[in-house]
Amino acid sequence: MSHTFDEAIAVEIARPDAFASQTHPAYANMVGPFGGVTAGAVVQALRQHARSQGEPAALTVNYVAPIADGPWQLVVEEVRTNRSNQHWLFRILQDEQVVTTGSMVLATVRDTWGATELAPPSVAAPEEIPAAEPIIPLAWLSRYQMRFVAGVPPVKPGPGAADSTTTLWIRDNPPRPLDFASLTAMADCFFPRVFLRTGALAPAGTISLSVYFHATTDELAAVGEDYLLATARGGRFGHGLFDQSGELWSRSGTLLATTTQLVYYKDPA
Repeated sequence: MSHTFDEAIAVEIARPDAFASQTHPAYANMVGPFGGVTAGAVVQALRQHARSQGEPAALTVNYVAPIADGPWQLVVEEVRTNRSNQHWLFRILQDEQVVTTGSMVLATVRDTWGATELAPPSVAAPEEIPAAEPIIPLAWLSRYQMRFVAGVPPVKPGPGAADSTTTLWIRDNPPRPLDFASLTAMADCFFPRVFLRTGALAPAGTISLSVYFHATTDELAAVGEDYLLATARGGRFGHGLFDQSGELWSRSGTLLATTTQLVYYKDPA
């Protein structure tokens, strides 16, 4: 049987440089689908493109408008292919209206000098941390196993926290071997940082999501179905917007991806 995530990111070639897909009820969010699964579908499509060259290096998704339940179309454009990288632009349309725009860079994996200056948080193993029940009744939250280390989102209104950092172990539910599409989706697993700072579940949503892929296909295969350690924090909150930066690590301490977001929010009622 296919995994629900694979069903949710499935795309079909509609015509040259265009793919057809549709939303999946298992990944429903407050308004439209979980943004991570939409981003994962884009990665899936471009990986399948006949002219695709290299592995994912960078992805930016701009959520122009909510995607309604139902079919949508992805239109892609190859901008330039160099010896070491390939650049794409894309749009998602519904009823001939643009609802999402973005870009993606694929890069040829090369054996060069390397180093990691960041360090993963020092935390207990996922087996030592209780599994969290979905805090908000949203379908997509049930598609992940989450074990919070710090920064649990508020269940009901209360005092805000002095720090917006959240750290958790996460994997697909049921477990699924990690690949670029699922890594992309998990990069969007963090609830809005403003929830933690204000202590309230105010309206909020991602405007722009970027994911920078540091892992190779072999490094993702080494993770298998294991948990990832994910951590994120806000930078500045104000004027209805805040930024977020995060990292996703393997249990062995390999930095798999970094991510940034720009998020809009409203003051709690």
